[in-house]
Amino acid sequence: MDFLSMIQVLDSTMRLATPLLLACLAGLFSERAGIFDIGLEGKMLAAAFFSAAIAAMTGSVWLGLLAGIAASLVLAGIHGLASITFRGNQLISGVAINFLAAGMTVLIAQSWFSQGGRTPSLMGGGRFNPIELPFAEALSGVPYLGPIYSELISGHTILVYVALAAVPATWWLLYRTRFGLRLRAVGENPAAVDTAGVSVVGLRFAAVAICGVLCGVAGAYLATGLQAGFVKDMTAGRGFIALAALIFAKWRPWYALSACLLFGFLQAIALRYQNIDLWAFTVPVQVMDALPYILTVVILAGFVGKAIPPRAGGEPYVKER
Repeated sequence: MDFLSMIQVLDSTMRLATPLLLACLAGLFSERAGIFDIGLEGKMLAAAFFSAAIAAMTGSVWLGLLAGIAASLVLAGIHGLASITFRGNQLISGVAINFLAAGMTVLIAQSWFSQGGRTPSLMGGGRFNPIELPFAEALSGVPYLGPIYSELISGHTILVYVALAAVPATWWLLYRTRFGLRLRAVGENPAAVDTAGVSVVGLRFAAVAICGVLCGVAGAYLATGLQAGFVKDMTAGRGFIALAALIFAKWRPWYALSACLLFGFLQAIALRYQNIDLWAFTVPVQVMDALPYILTVVILAGFVGKAIPPRAGGEPYVKER
């Protein structure tokens, strides 16, 4: 692989890692507060559909983004009601959200657009366009540094830069603010937080809401930034890979960035190198498509080590009287 090919692979890595990173940070907020969220996939899928549908009908990608966030927040609210207010099983609630989103998006898409469960292709103002950073074209001819700046750093949509900026923002919010301290404490010892006079329910709903916003942005990016419209099950397991990345990162923001870039790199390699010839044997394209998922399991099984989740994770809090 020559230098330019590596730059192109890394460029694809950035684009493919963006929805994983946003979903991973979403799960981090939720699980740090003690709410396990298997429904990342469903919230991303609902956001992808509604963002593409509204962008197609209005021609405004920003209205589509708001619609995607709103759809994700609705599902996040359902998950919050089921797991926090009614103290239901958090895993079952998340699985139900995944099934609901998978069926609802196709049904509504067929009803609205009659295109086999997909939306019309987005063009112009209906999707996010790449942003060229200052001096990118002028520096493109500089050896090595030019391609890195003009092709790898520049030329992404605004949501890619938002996802990257969300990592230090998440670190600062969790580890340098009173809200973050309380949020982490709720996931470890909610009784102590309640004793201090802080609302456990309020903090957990806040975490679930932040999770909904980030999943909404991730889903909207899939449909209006990475691709140009919605198709059935377009998330393709990214929500579950984001959960795997979260465990791999041990619920830490900077480690989450590294994990998502790793999984994005695996997807980029699988997409770029199809039908590879190994000696006299050609690796089928299906094997390359499955490679990121296979390696996800291998990495989690063999390289994570001991990952300890928040102690109160998955347990509904019942206030002692």
